[in-house]
Amino acid sequence: MLGDKIVVKPHHTKAAESVFKKIKDRILNSSDRKRFAITVSGESGCGKSEIGSEILRLFKENGARGLIFHQDDYFIYPPRTNDKKREEDINNVGMREVRIDRFDADIKKAKEGRDNIEKPLIDYNKNIIITEEYDASDIKVIVAEGTYTAALKNADIKVFIDRDYRDTLEHRRERGRDHLNNYTKKILRIEHKIISGHKKDANIIINKDYSVGK
Repeated sequence: MLGDKIVVKPHHTKAAESVFKKIKDRILNSSDRKRFAITVSGESGCGKSEIGSEILRLFKENGARGLIFHQDDYFIYPPRTNDKKREEDINNVGMREVRIDRFDADIKKAKEGRDNIEKPLIDYNKNIIITEEYDASDIKVIVAEGTYTAALKNADIKVFIDRDYRDTLEHRRERGRDHLNNYTKKILRIEHKIISGHKKDANIIINKDYSVGK
């Protein structure tokens, strides 16, 4: 998403390194034509973008080119419009806000060997949705990060960050994503009920202290 800010800190890098160690042999030693999709999911502000980008960097440093797909680009409405929809009816909060099917289809295209992927791109500051084209030629790794990415059917490896909205408030402030008021916290509680149910689908769990288990 254009206009977003990513704040990578040492604990994000450490977690990404631990995940990389668990999966690198499976991916780097596979057939040259095989492409892998890795999802990084969890609650808002838990470090999905940062850890996802660091995982991708580590693969690049080891000779495997990749792409990162951000769930934020697959929202039906741009941010300010989406906020208004939530204000009209808070029951709009959840997976129905996201084009999950389109997201999954684009991941599938990348895995199947498409050289070019046209995808949506949200401009946060202009509050519009445009399109961009990814050069997917010669890639090995696809990272899909976002709150609901554990629901993507075309993922090979699912990483879940086990930090809830109460653990992530400071990181949200640093990224300046929104104003933290009672209404925002109500939304985060709704998301928590949905996202916490995705933990069971994960292959790798990043714990609250950013250590890596499972």
